[in-house]
Parts: sequence; structure tokens; C-alpha cells
Amino acid sequence: MEKEPIEGLLDDSPEKNNRIDVMVVGGGISGIQAALDLAETGFKVYLVDKSPAIGGKMSQLDKTFPTNDCSMCIESPKFIECSRHPNIDILTYTEVKSVEGEAGDFTVTLVKKPRYIIEENCTGCTVCVEYCPVQVPDPYNQNLSLNKAIHIYFSQAVPLITYIDPETCLYLQDEKCTICQGACKNDAIDLHQKPEKIEVEVGAIVLAPGYEVFDPRPRGDYGYGQFENVVTSLDFERILCSTGPYEGEIRRPSDGKHPHRIAWIQCVGSRQVIEGGNSYCSAVCCAYTQKQVILAKDHDDNLNATIFHNDIRAFGKDFERFYQRAENLADTRFIRSYVSIGREIPETKNVTIRYSTVDDGVKEEEFDMVVLSVGIAPPADVQELANKFGIELNHHQFCLNKTTNPIETTRPGIFVSGAFQGPIDIPESVMTASGAEALCGQLLDYRRGQLAREREYPPERDVSGEELKVGVFVCHCGANIGRVVDVPDVVEYASTLGHVVHAQESLFACSTENAQQITDTIREKGLNRVVVAACTPRTHEPLFRDTVREGGINQYFYEMANIREHCSWVHSKEKEKATQKAKEIIRMSVARSTRLEPLQEFELPVNKAALVVGGGVAGMTSALSLAKQGFTVHLIEKESDLGGMVRKLHYTLEGMEVQAYLEDTVRQVYRHPLIQVSLDATITSVSGYVGNFVTTVKTGWQTKEIKHGAAIIATGAEEYQPSEYLYGENENVVTSVELEELIFNQDEKLASTESLVMIQCVGCRQPDRNYCSRVCCSHSIKNALKLRALNPEMDIYILFRDIRTYGFKEDYYREAADNNIRFIRYTPEDKPEVEATDEGITVTVTDPVLGDRLMIDANMLALAAAVVPPKTNTEIAKLFKVAMNPDGFFQEAHVKLRPVDFAADGVFLCGTAQYPKHINETISQAYGAAGRAITILNKDSVLASGAVCEVNEKDCVACGACITACTYGAIEFKDTPIGNKASVNPILCKGDGLCNAVCPADAIVLKHFTKDEILCQIDAA
Repeated sequence: MEKEPIEGLLDDSPEKNNRIDVMVVGGGISGIQAALDLAETGFKVYLVDKSPAIGGKMSQLDKTFPTNDCSMCIESPKFIECSRHPNIDILTYTEVKSVEGEAGDFTVTLVKKPRYIIEENCTGCTVCVEYCPVQVPDPYNQNLSLNKAIHIYFSQAVPLITYIDPETCLYLQDEKCTICQGACKNDAIDLHQKPEKIEVEVGAIVLAPGYEVFDPRPRGDYGYGQFENVVTSLDFERILCSTGPYEGEIRRPSDGKHPHRIAWIQCVGSRQVIEGGNSYCSAVCCAYTQKQVILAKDHDDNLNATIFHNDIRAFGKDFERFYQRAENLADTRFIRSYVSIGREIPETKNVTIRYSTVDDGVKEEEFDMVVLSVGIAPPADVQELANKFGIELNHHQFCLNKTTNPIETTRPGIFVSGAFQGPIDIPESVMTASGAEALCGQLLDYRRGQLAREREYPPERDVSGEELKVGVFVCHCGANIGRVVDVPDVVEYASTLGHVVHAQESLFACSTENAQQITDTIREKGLNRVVVAACTPRTHEPLFRDTVREGGINQYFYEMANIREHCSWVHSKEKEKATQKAKEIIRMSVARSTRLEPLQEFELPVNKAALVVGGGVAGMTSALSLAKQGFTVHLIEKESDLGGMVRKLHYTLEGMEVQAYLEDTVRQVYRHPLIQVSLDATITSVSGYVGNFVTTVKTGWQTKEIKHGAAIIATGAEEYQPSEYLYGENENVVTSVELEELIFNQDEKLASTESLVMIQCVGCRQPDRNYCSRVCCSHSIKNALKLRALNPEMDIYILFRDIRTYGFKEDYYREAADNNIRFIRYTPEDKPEVEATDEGITVTVTDPVLGDRLMIDANMLALAAAVVPPKTNTEIAKLFKVAMNPDGFFQEAHVKLRPVDFAADGVFLCGTAQYPKHINETISQAYGAAGRAITILNKDSVLASGAVCEVNEKDCVACGACITACTYGAIEFKDTPIGNKASVNPILCKGDGLCNAVCPADAIVLKHFTKDEILCQIDAA
């Protein structure tokens, strides 16, 4: 039934609702991150999503790789943070109708679709859902289960309120049913609601509409939609997920049985030039397939997994190790072959796959279940979206952006983040979200803080004279905990423990509804200690502390019992023992909670200047972004010129003129009055803490101290200098970067070159450097295409293991193959052999297609040498007290949640210092680091934790053991009336307790983890 839109506002405060700073369109992980960063830097934000709840596709996923974090555990704290933030208004079930105006002064017309629910009345109790007689396939569960015409979008939805699907509701179709209206005790159902039209003045817009997954049904070439046990990878995610159709058990759609032989088919809908396919690589499919194989094997050790693929594209950070982990699993095969679906066996509903291998020819094999690894497609309404916002699309129908700035669209003032740029993974989506915040800040810095409000908490209750009252909240975590641990039994047990006055179970303790329930229960029952038995404090402790604070008691009266990672996940096959262990963990946590003391965080003033270490593209981009927003920047470069590795590059695969871009960027840096550049600079010491760092820099004979509130590490990377394949011994052997220089200068040597060979993966994807350098395949294809244009008669060979031209770069790979550039695959066990001859170089390699050894006479050999971290990273890591990964690159705080943050507060990273990446990716991350740094620099003060160490001077024997143990430099000796004693700087202290553990005199106390609290916990065990 079509409803006519009416004019109206969300409330009666037009001055509040009609003017905002930034509108973020799209409520997936990228949109959520952009909204949070913008709100934290002083902007008023509308987060608009056309779905009934924020979350996007990521909310449908089970776990992420390579961290194995629950996807919803990553997203749900951000959901609640958004819903609580005073500077974010969430508008769900809302679409953009039109956008008029220009950068800084847009007028956006929105249409809020009717939910047929009075939102302020709905409590999310779902009584109406129980009574609704209409059962329909649930699109959120990929139609693998049923839902009602009225329902909540998903279990952790924000907002956690119902909505009615007008396409399936009996009343809205034929006015035949009003059962839900009678069942609702809160008068929350309004079957006569109409759309609302809202007009908003906006300074800037961030587009984060996400993506669709490729639908193989129209083509039917893999039997999807015809054979019941052929599912897509997103279907399989819902099957794996604890909130999915089978509560996390792997079952076949046809009969609900557990499959024992599963096949995955890669590149479904991607890397295809046939009608209905996409020519680009979807970038994420190889890695998520490996994740699904690992998770499936966790469910069933006896599962046989087969992955049919062409190239394995494990190009991301730690992806190579993740691939090796999957490849080495028992009963797991990676088969390099194109395939087709054979037939469905009527009796068993099993499916056969026909495939061909070099050794065995064509084979047909039977599987219980087939998973199609479908690729990423642009949003379904992408053309309409482009017309509304006045932006251009590329030929793949994703957002057209600048090669020099992937976050800018073709319309000034409108920025793009996430997968609408093109196929990218979660870390890149989060990086671009923070980058969009930086660019909005550059545009709207003059109005920062004008509409923003500070977060307010209720007064903290003094509980010192109260009787101990502990509340225990036990989380099912969907089925992550509930499938293994008997949660009702655990709750009943918890209610019998001393001082426990309230115990309850929650489907998801981290949902908005349950967080509010905890807050209300604290107030209603006078709780003064709270124990949440759920998942990891690594992702959720800040959320629950904030929840406790909302309840009016000190946030350090909160204790978390990890009964997921420490119990259900590690004892999934021992349910009774896991339940018993959960009880014991909770008993220990309750005992410890009774000894908790109130602690206070304290404010630290913030120096508004920033330090950027590294003057390459990443460092300069970050510095310019910060300076354009009014912050003083000290840019430190160890070389005598700015530019870094990019000084050696001339063009990108997409045609960017690198040197022209570099010259313009360097010119802007030197001309900006807020950027102070130090060349030939060496950092000799770093002291201080977030908001107040002091860095000593030596330039020539001069030494200066720089005071700054935040630091960005952008030290770049270097090209590996090969020791193999005659490099350094034969003048005709060069690296890819050196070849590019020859091509750019049109060196005479190339004019006489009749045959040139390139060898990929030189110095990487091997035991001592076990990672993919990400850029090498594209770099070699770029050089090959340039050579073909210079000399059409040249024979060009690329010897490779896997071609990793992910995303839109796949088109250039195909172009190279079409231009008679010959690709020959080799294996690490049978690497090419190189020999110098009088005529030039002979390269011998095994051709897997011909099944024979080839001898290629070449005039030149180009080695795609690895990208390696500079040796100075080790010293920088020590000075700033930040972590490095095993490969020598800097380690971010969390690969998905905080990809540009370090664990050390106030220090950020970007560019190839984090991991090898292309120039456009470097630029995106540089803006992201600037955006994250501004979340600190924009504030007058930041808060430091109260859970820090403290020295009892009377017991201290001044042995110095604590100073040696502290990795943060938080402890030093000071003179006191009773002698030289250790003293802890609480601002630098991270509360890791190392000093506490090594002190022979027991003179150091770690607040929130005192001996009394720990021993009480041990006694309870």
C-alpha cells in the first residue's frame, strides 16, 4: 500500500534538527567510524541509513580474520557509542531524496519511511512478533530461516525496535489483520503512519553506502537457486553465525544434516568478462574463504574442505600466514582449477563438481555442500544514488574518485569511504572513514564545536557506607556461549553467591537494550558492584565501564568474567565441564568485585601541536591535513629531501603522474606556515604522554626539543636489495624500481632489448620474510605495459607464483595478457634458475601447462624485489614505546577496530611503515591517521586511567628492578625525605603490572588489581 509523504520534522526543534555539520550516509562499519570520529572532533553528525538499523553487511558476518574476533563484538560497542554520543543523531529507515547547494552549504531532503511503530513507545519486547501470524523468509538470514511481518531487524540492532514490512503485512496489504496492535501493551503500533520529509542544512557529506554481494542466481551457472546445497559465502556466514538460522551449527539447507565434504569455489562473479560477471577482483574473497575453512574445521575436525581457485590473493597484513594456516589444516585441499557444477544427486542432494588439473586431467567429485565465494558489487541503487548526490561513477559503477585522493568524489564537499570506493577489506574501510573525517575537518574547521555538546553523566553515588550488592549479568553471546555453557544454570548458581542480589541472563549483554537494562538495574536495585560474564575485556570493557557509569556508580566497580574466550570457545566439546568452569570463573569474579575500590581518572592538558615522523607521501599528507585544520605540525625527515620512496617512482598503474604530484605536495608543505620541516633529522629521545610529548631532534649540530600532543609515525619502507638471481653481479639484472627509471628515461638499453623476463616474489613469501609485498604484481604489469607501448616487438615474460592484482587492477592484468605478455607460474619448490651467458641471460623455468622446462634467452632480467621496513623502525619503536610485528613493520592497536592507532595513546601510524601499500592506499591511510590524531588535538584535555601503579616509599629498597621491567618508562628514582625511592608517573603508566610482579620488597601496588583483590579471587577458586 503506497503512502503519500507528508511534510514534517523529527521533533519540534527545527533549529536543532535543521542544521548540522556533516551527514554520513550509510550505517555500516565505515559510516559508523566516520560518524564517531566526526563527533569526537567537535562536529554535529547525522548518521543516515536506509535499513531499519545500522550495521551494514558486517553485522551479518560471523568472525573476522586474521584476529578471529566476533564481527558483532567489533561492531556492537560502536553501535552503543553512536547511540549514546550527544553529537550523533541516528536516522534509520531513511533515504536521501535530493541534495542541493555546494560545499559548506548543502540542503539535503530526507524521507523517513514509516516503521508503523511509534519509536519512543517501543521497548523491543517482541510480544507483537510472537503474535504476528505471517511467516516470511528472513532476508537478514539470507532467507534460510523465517521471520514475521513485524520484527526487529537483527538481535543487536540499533535502534532495538520493531518495524513492519509493508510488503508482507496483512493489514498494509488488504487491511485484514491488527493482531499486533492488540498485543502491544505500550501502544507502540501505528498502522497509519506516513513517510516524513525532513530538510537539513549540511556542511559536508560522507558517502558510505557499502556494497552488495554478487547474486549468482540470474546466471545459474553454479546451480545457485536450483540445487539446495549450493549456497553463497554470505549464506555460509549466516550458517556459521550463532544468531543465524541454525544457531551456529553447520547444517545443509536441504535436510539440516551436518556436511562432511564442503567445496568452496572462488571468483564467483569476479574476474569474469562474461555477461553478468564483473571483470575486477573483489579483493576480500580469498581471505574470507580461508577464514570460513578454518571456522568450519573448528566445528568439525573430520570435515574435508576443498578450495577451487585460480590465484590465491593473500596480499594483506598477516594474510600470507593466514593462508598457510588454512592450507596446512588436515583434510584440506587447495586445487588450482576452473570448475563447473556437474549435477545434483536426487537421493542425497549432494552436488558434483567437474574440474581439471595439470596432472590428472578432468575429474568429477561429489560434495555434501558447495559454497560460492561471491564477490563485491556496487550498491543496487547506485545510479540513482549518483544522480541524487551529483557524483560520477567509474565504469565498474563504483564511486569515481581522484587518483591523488581516493576519499574525494567529483563533487566538492562530498566524500566517500568504505567499499563504495571499490572492493576493500574492513581495515581499509575504517581507515578511509577516519580519512573522510580529516577532509571534512579541512572544509569545516571554522564551524567545529559550534553545534557540538559534551557528554554528561549522572552524579556518582557514594557507596562507601552501603552494604555490598553485586549484580551478575550472564551473556549468551548468541550461541557463542549459550551453545556450550548452560547459561540459565549458571545464572541460578550466581544468584546463590554471597553478596549477589541480582542475577540475570542476556542474549547479548552488549546490545543497547541490555546496556540500558544494566544501567536501570543498578539504579532500581541499588547495585554497587557489577559483574558481566561475557566475552573479552579487550573489546568490551570500555563499553561496560561506561554503562556502569551511566548507572551512577564508579566505573571501577565493574568486573568482567570472560566465559567465552576462556571457556566456551576452548571447551566447545565439553559442555558440562564448560558450564562448571563458567560458574567457577564467575565465582572468582564476584569475590574480586567485593574488594574493588573506586578510582578516579584524571585530566591531562593537550598540547595542540603534532609531530609527524617521516617526510614521504604519507607523512606529508598527514602533515598538510593537520595544518589545514589549524594545528602546528613538526615534520621530521631523516633524509636531505622530502619524498621518500616515491622519489624513485614516476607513474602508477592507473596513470597518476607521481613526480608531478610529489612536487606539488612538497611545495604545499614548504609553503604552509603551520608546518615546520626538519631534514637530515634524527630523533634522540621521546618522553611524555598523550597530549604532552617532548621529542628531542638532532639536525646537524643543532638539537631542539619539540613539544606536541600527538605523533604520527610514517617512516615508510625500502626496496629489498636482492642477493639472488645475479643481482649486483650482472648489469642486465635490475629491480622493478630500477626498470621503471630506465623506462621513464627511455634508456637506450631498452631500445635494443628483444627479450625481458620479470621474476616475482623476490625476497618475500619465504621463511625469513613471510609476507606478500602487495604492490609487486601491479608494479611489474605496469612496467610490462609501458614496455609494450615503447617496443611492441619485445618478448616479455612474467614468472609468478600468484598474480595479486586485486580490485580494479585486475583489468590491467587482463590487458597485459591480451597484449601478448606471457605469464608463467612457478612454485617455491621449483624456482627459476638464472645463468649469465655471452649473449645476455638465460632463465630456466618449469611451465606447468606444457609440463616441461623452458629456457628463455633474455637481454634483461627485472626482479620484483620485496618491500622491506627500514632498520630505523626498531629504534623508533623503542623511543615511542610502540610495537612491531614479526616482519619489522609497525603493529597497529587492532587490525580491524584501530588500524591507524598504536596501543600507545596519542601515537598513530600510516603508509608503508604499517605494511606495503600502493600510493592511493597510502594517501587514504595518511588522512585516516590525521583524522584520528585530531580526536586528541581538538580537545583541551584527555583522560588518563585510574588503574595505575603506586609505590609505597617506606617499603621501597631502591633496587631499580621496577625501572628495568617497565616498558613505558613510567618509573624513575626521586629524592624523598627518606632517601632515593622509585616513583611512578601515573600518566605514563599503562597498568600492566610488570613492576608489581618483579618488586622484591612488595612495595608497588597496582590499583584495581591489588593483592587483596587477586588473593580473594584465588581463594574463591
